[in-house]
This record gives sequence, C-alpha cells and structure tokens, in this order.
Amino acid sequence: MKRVVITGMGVVSPVGNALGDFWKNLTDGVCGVGPITRFDTADYKVKVAAEVKNFNAADYGMDVPTQRRMDLFAQYAVAAAQQAALDSGIDGTLPPERLGVYVGSGIGGMNTFVEQTNRLRDRGPSRVSALFIPMMISNMAAGTIAMRHDAQGPCLPTVTACATSTHAVGEAYHAIAHGYADAIYAGGSEAAITPLAIAGFTSCMALTQETDPLLASLPFDARRAGFVMGEGAGILVLEEYEHALSRGAHIYAEVCGYGNTCDAYHVTAPRPDGSGGARAMKIALEEANYRPGADSLYINAQVHDRPHAGRGGRGGADRLRHGAGERHPAAHHWPDLPRPRLRPGLCALRCPSGAGRCGSVHVAGLWRPQRRGGAAEGVSHEDQ
Repeated sequence: MKRVVITGMGVVSPVGNALGDFWKNLTDGVCGVGPITRFDTADYKVKVAAEVKNFNAADYGMDVPTQRRMDLFAQYAVAAAQQAALDSGIDGTLPPERLGVYVGSGIGGMNTFVEQTNRLRDRGPSRVSALFIPMMISNMAAGTIAMRHDAQGPCLPTVTACATSTHAVGEAYHAIAHGYADAIYAGGSEAAITPLAIAGFTSCMALTQETDPLLASLPFDARRAGFVMGEGAGILVLEEYEHALSRGAHIYAEVCGYGNTCDAYHVTAPRPDGSGGARAMKIALEEANYRPGADSLYINAQVHDRPHAGRGGRGGADRLRHGAGERHPAAHHWPDLPRPRLRPGLCALRCPSGAGRCGSVHVAGLWRPQRRGGAAEGVSHEDQ
C-alpha cells in the first residue's frame, strides 16, 4: 500500500469561514451556537442552532447566476474545497485522471427541497424548477468540485448520516493507498437549518430545547438533552506521499489506518456495549500498525448529546482500551501541549442531520496545531 498524507485543508463553519479564523476562534473559546435567524421560531420548541455567519459565495468565484443553480450545501463545499486547493497547491500538479473527489452530505439540498415543495404547493407542478433535482441530490457537491478543479478521477459522494465525511476521508485514503488516484478532495458539507429539518429533528426528540447557547451542547455532561443543529463544510486534500514530497508540499499529517463497521442494531441508537465502534477503531489501529505503550492514541469522540447515546461510545472506548492493551483510558493529549480546558469552545461542532461535514472539520481542528502550535479548548461540561 502507498502512504497517504494530508496537504491541504479548508473549512466553512459556525466559528469561522477560513482555516485561520476557524482555529483562532477555537483556541479563543468562541461558541458558534446562537438564536436561529433563518426563520421565525415562534412556533418551534427549538430556538438555537450553529449557523454559518457572513458567508459570501462570491468570494469563491460563485456569481449570482451560479449561486441560483447551487444549493447552499454545495456552495459551502465549493468554498471549502477552494481553500483546500490553495492551501495544498495540488491543482495542475498531476494528470486530471489521477485527481478525485470524495465529498458527501448527510442530507443534501434540504433548502432546495423545502423551497420547491412550497412552490409546488402554492403555484402548482408546472412551476417546480428544472434544476430542482440537480440542486437537491447529495452528490452535487462532489460533482461541482470535480468540475471546478478538473478532477476526472474517482468521484464518490458518501451519504452515511453522522459518519459521512469520516467515511469520505477513509475511503479516499484507501483509494490512494491502493493506487486508484494520486490525490483526492475529501470531506463533507451540510446546510439543513430549515423549518422542516428543525421540526423533524424536534419531533424525534433529537434536538436540545435549551435557549442558552453556552448550555445547549453538552455531549459529555449528565444534563445533556439533545444536540444542536449545525452547518458548514470541511474539505481535506489527501495526497500520495511520494507525490507530495516531490513537489515540496507542506504535510499536515499522515493517514495510516481506517476502519468501517455497522452496528446493525437500531435506526438511531448504537449498541450499548459499543462493540461496533470498538471493532472499527481496532481495524484502523491494526492497519496503522499501532503499538500499545509506544504510540500515543487520541480518540476524538462524536456524541449525539442524548442520554442514551453516550453508552455505546463509552463501551467502545473501554473495549478498545482492553483490546489494544492500554492500561489507562485510551485518550492521550498532544505531547508538550497544554491540556484542553473544559469550556464551550467546540460546541459549534455538534452537527445536525448527519453532520455530513463533522469528521473532516474535526480533522482540521485536530491537525491545525501541528502547523501553528497550541490546543483547542474542549466542550463545556460540569456534571460527569
């Protein structure tokens, strides 16, 4: 297998629409959660969300006619991909057939779906846009990025709810490692802060009804009562190591292993014993040739903020700890970096509907310190 490294990153998020701003706001403890501004919430139990602020698609070469032909989730993805392209310098360094795009979305063009549904109801079937389907389907973020960057290699949009962008990065890693491409734009995008999505997640008791932004997202707190709907995009450039080395690219990190399993248990709840997650982590560690006791291990948890959701994660961590030979909890911090303080600095990253972009945004937050130094602050919690 070939070695695979990360050479570029781009992000559009509730705490910053550029990598520098994103990282500064994380380290400053800025919370991206606030009152919903996209629609009137008077009749809604849920009042807060993690909205992207001050996003201007024109800054990324999308003029008004282009914006009208793209759902917001695709615009976010294109913007993050452009940032990653500039950060990496990958475009033009390899044949188009060796450049791919693995960018997914948990729910796709939700804004377009709602808008066109309202148009059908109010104005009849003849007034539904001819662009409705192309704007709505989840693969249009990947397709649009491919067209803009002339990426004629493999193009695979994943749609796996909260695991979407993590799957995209993992599958892109395997594609490069096995020789199917030399570089791939990988990540995810989401833009689902709409009346319909908020109502749907509220009805299935998934969202918090807390109105204080600093208390809304408490995934590791005994008081947790639902997650916060968020939005944004995170895109990485994954590149074959020798190719990156030959062109003098800055390397953020090396991707060494990837595991993918299914609980096959419940439509939303994880297995209480955490066995599925533990197996996925074990597969990734084995592929990475992890050495217990010799290598540091950091587990970046993804929790749904609901009381039952943490049980599977804790069980998975316990199983992994024992299976990997760890004598202490398998979550170590960067050497020579200060231990993150527990305050609401990452609360903006508790994402929605699949948080299609969560995994790649988390990676950007984890690896940014390797270039700039420092450590981001953790999620707020008081009650264990």
